[in-house]
Amino acid sequence: MTALRTPDPVRAKADAVCVAAVEPAREAAIDEAGAAQIGEHLGHLVEGERLVTHYFASAHPGYKGWRWAVTVTRASRAKTVTVNEVVMLPGDAAIVAPEWVPWSDRVQPGDLRPGDLFPTPADDPRLEPGFTETGAPEDVLEVVEELGLGRERVLSVFGRDDAAERWAAGDFGPAAPIAQAVPYKCNGCGYWIRLGDSLGRSFGVCANEMAPGEGRVVAFDYGCGAHSDAVIDLAEPPVADHAFDTTGYDSMELAADDEAAEADAVQTEVEAAAEPTSDDEVTES
Repeated sequence: MTALRTPDPVRAKADAVCVAAVEPAREAAIDEAGAAQIGEHLGHLVEGERLVTHYFASAHPGYKGWRWAVTVTRASRAKTVTVNEVVMLPGDAAIVAPEWVPWSDRVQPGDLRPGDLFPTPADDPRLEPGFTETGAPEDVLEVVEELGLGRERVLSVFGRDDAAERWAAGDFGPAAPIAQAVPYKCNGCGYWIRLGDSLGRSFGVCANEMAPGEGRVVAFDYGCGAHSDAVIDLAEPPVADHAFDTTGYDSMELAADDEAAEADAVQTEVEAAAEPTSDDEVTES
């Protein structure tokens, strides 16, 4: 089969009648939005053969930067133009709404609040049918349910790999800065509880309340300074000598001062003279 070669696009030649039809285009815009909403003529764009779009500024205060686009055309050998459409389009400085994103793509981890429901897609590749969907006999299903295995869907191989990659690349994986700063790893820590299933070969839960990963899924080669083997032997600190000796005492001989002895003698004489010598002297007084 021989492929057909698509011809290169030919640039349309500006039609003089369509380019000059500024006023008919303005009248069409006024009929659509009113004279108060139409501003100055901003120029034109040649869309094709005898097909031109004229642009007018929007005078609405809520649509600054927007513009009215009026497309006109002309039939072959016709002397008047025909208005094709009148629309408002955003300009380079226009404020426009962000691109619409489906709600399932907008929801991010951590957005779920109490009372919210996040439905799981029926074709979620992270899940696969559980034992209840295998068509087993009723008595077998009863035993399965009693053992706690009666889930309609379980984690698929893709779901396990996806979770493992996400956990390993997270804040509690081997590449975390805190894990790179210590020689201890979680797989040798007494606080590390290994997960069940195949994920237990690489992940566990930290049970040390002093560790940053407490109550979280941590990789077996993650580590922190709160490892159970992190014991530091400190040497006995040196005891400084006392500045003052408080364990003993010094005997000091106090020499009697002559002036102090004389003052004591005078005080004794004064006190002796003031005391009565007998009861009769007390009565006469």
